[in-house]
Amino acid sequence: MGKLALAWTAVFVVALPRDAAAEETGPRPDLAASAERFVARLEQGDFAGAAKDFDQTMARAMPPEKLEGAWKSIVAQSGPLKRRARVDVVKVPKYDVAVVTCEFEKSTLDVKVVYDAEGKVTGLWFAPSESAAKCKPPPYADQDSFEEKEIRFGSWLWALPGTLAIPRGDGPFPAVVLVHGSGPNDRDETIGPNKPFRDLAWGLASQGIAVFRYEKRTKKHALKLAAIRESVTVKEETIDDALAAVALLRKTDRIDPHRVFLLGHSLGGMLVPRIAARDPEIAGFILLAATSRPLEDVILAQRRWLFLLDGELSEQEQTTLQQIEEQVARVKDPQLSPQTPAADLPLGIHPAYWLDLRGYDPPEAAKHLRRPLLVLHGQRDYQVTMEDFDRWRAALSARDHVQFKLYPKCNHLFVEGAGQSRPAEYQTPGNVARPVVDDIAHWIGEQR
Repeated sequence: MGKLALAWTAVFVVALPRDAAAEETGPRPDLAASAERFVARLEQGDFAGAAKDFDQTMARAMPPEKLEGAWKSIVAQSGPLKRRARVDVVKVPKYDVAVVTCEFEKSTLDVKVVYDAEGKVTGLWFAPSESAAKCKPPPYADQDSFEEKEIRFGSWLWALPGTLAIPRGDGPFPAVVLVHGSGPNDRDETIGPNKPFRDLAWGLASQGIAVFRYEKRTKKHALKLAAIRESVTVKEETIDDALAAVALLRKTDRIDPHRVFLLGHSLGGMLVPRIAARDPEIAGFILLAATSRPLEDVILAQRRWLFLLDGELSEQEQTTLQQIEEQVARVKDPQLSPQTPAADLPLGIHPAYWLDLRGYDPPEAAKHLRRPLLVLHGQRDYQVTMEDFDRWRAALSARDHVQFKLYPKCNHLFVEGAGQSRPAEYQTPGNVARPVVDDIAHWIGEQR
């Protein structure tokens, strides 16, 4: 599910771009020390002390016992914390964001602590460090064969920056819009040092296919979305911007308006039937590691799988799983109300989000699509598993113009590896496997 497990850790989650505009007063320097103390308390196991500066919303959403569970889950995935490498404080309107770069045994993470004007913690986010080692360009990318253009698109309130990789020449070229997985992804869908969307864009552009990738709304406009978080659904998170990107490409020079495709990864793939229903003229769809089960079930399965990596469940892990099971049950409860507290639901996501997805069965909805589909899956994917792939295959095998491909060595990012895939693997630089890029390019070439 992309970054879902980390991105919605708290009720008020902020993923701020590094170029966020600073106010004249600048960030408060004392918050750097405050954020370091916060992380130190987590490391020492003083979760009550770490939570003492939470505002009321955070205190309800992330009491000390939940904070303890979140921290222990991170340590289980990344190993012990070795050192706090640096602290940066970014000033944005109404808030300060302290970013503590933490080097764990197996990976480097940024702990982002959001402070309000009174110095209270109003948001918390754990994510792969933006300062992690850079991933090398994929060997199959011929960077002399295409050019990249920066394009801004969308409505004025939610305008987004993006990058169009377009082959050199007169065209017209087929084109693909890349739709992110869950969480506040950048245009490259960066996870640790890996950039799967950049790899796909450069690889496909090298084979004569234009590719548009863009900053996700939950990253570029995190603060605006936080202000309306009680009403946000997948429409605002993903669907509206995907449709706007498709419309943009149809009007772009050197692109064939009748051959604009859409590729959805993880959550983006899960939402393909909804996107297709809004724009039946999209030429075809590529689903990469697309979720086919209810989102709340995937969240629970992911957490259980991570807890069992060491072969046993601790008492704290059992308690956390029980809490998540109760939250999942509330999502499925026919009596779920728009007034249900977000803290009582998975990942602190507000009820509007869950109510919007109620009854949505992606494979069943995809049966009614009339456009070609290519469904790709990595067999080593522990986030979106073979159960999801099998549900797509069972629902769509009898439908015309659907192809399925399985990659035994690939993980959720479609990077090849060996053995059981683990979270720490995402901190190892790699590229999307060449067969994946070649198969997508070949399939697009067949759609005439």
